[in-house]
Amino acid sequence: MKKKHVKRSKRVRRAKLKSFPFKKPNTARQYFLLSPKNQETWDSLGHVISKIRQGITLPKAAKEYGLKSKMVIAFGRPALRKQKNGRYVAKKTDQLLRVVNALTTEGRKEIATRDSRQASLVGGHWAAVQKFLQTGDDSALLQFAKKRIVDTRGNRYRLLTDLNELERQGSAGVLRFESMYAGGTR
Repeated sequence: MKKKHVKRSKRVRRAKLKSFPFKKPNTARQYFLLSPKNQETWDSLGHVISKIRQGITLPKAAKEYGLKSKMVIAFGRPALRKQKNGRYVAKKTDQLLRVVNALTTEGRKEIATRDSRQASLVGGHWAAVQKFLQTGDDSALLQFAKKRIVDTRGNRYRLLTDLNELERQGSAGVLRFESMYAGGTR
């Protein structure tokens, strides 16, 4: 009897997903096949999950990024946990696909990762780079000296911490805050 309920529940969930504008991307290839608008929607989903992790309620976070709560719940379910009071909270980490622009020793690369900690590491690196370029303070960059980002295929990329190279790229205008997001200047 329980199995019938589980199957029905999955069927209902799939039917609800069909009403959304695109299919949930599970690979970098599927992500890049989405339209730019749908890529932006998917990126916003990751931001909403991060906001929920910071303590903002799901409806408020979804509204901030122009998403419906139902869409966040449907696509972000693996990253969310429903409490007894009916509210959703974000799990400590998640495996949602995120495509981030990382500043590596090989140059800027769009890296697809399925680990929220990896995406946070890239975000922290960009913040440290911006702090260095704006103030000359390299103390925040020290924690990234030997850090690597691992993509969905297991490839490892070392984050750029060479101060001379960062200054050179910063002077050339290559390093803008917007460039940390996949797709460039969205």
